[in-house]
Amino acid sequence: MNLIDDLKWRYAVKKFDPAKKVKQELVEQIIEAARLAPTSSGLQPFRIIEITNQDLKEKIVPLAMNQKQVADCSHLLVFAAWDNYTEKRIDNIYSLITTEREQAPDQYSDYTNRLKKAYLNRPGNENFDHAARQAYIALGFAMAMAAELRVDTTPMEGFDNNALDQLLDLNKAGLKSVTLLPLGYRDELNDWLVNLKKVRHPEDEFLVRIR
Repeated sequence: MNLIDDLKWRYAVKKFDPAKKVKQELVEQIIEAARLAPTSSGLQPFRIIEITNQDLKEKIVPLAMNQKQVADCSHLLVFAAWDNYTEKRIDNIYSLITTEREQAPDQYSDYTNRLKKAYLNRPGNENFDHAARQAYIALGFAMAMAAELRVDTTPMEGFDNNALDQLLDLNKAGLKSVTLLPLGYRDELNDWLVNLKKVRHPEDEFLVRIR
């Protein structure tokens, strides 16, 4: 199989089979794909919260417009972005970079100073929006990896972000939820979407070539 075939196979599952659980080793591969995703300036300004606790998943259902996939899935991934950029957060990742690469601590100081000048002088909500966009890149990598592993997913924006942040105490960690990604296996007998044709805009409408 190749990536295009994997993407043709996947769809946003409407009904998971709660009896089928995803092996932890597969979940770890999906999360690793997200961890390896590219981000602006390599800052990785987001975290993933992995939830398998059934009681907690049930509590999230009403916060997610009563979408039962949240409760029926095997694992629920919450993508949460930094609420803001800070000098400490920028320094932390570049300290890790220079340590891992065995470089001088000030190797990227000119660059990080430019980052701080750009980010620390603009509104926090603008920085959060930027961080959230990086989380979406990782979401795409996670979904592609899941499709390759034949693990079903349902990306979700339809939930009460503030309520979820409070439930998970994300504010204490300087995080704000961005999107949810339930993982599991489709209920082929009860999912109304499972056998319907995948429909996308035709290429001649979707693609604009400038040569």
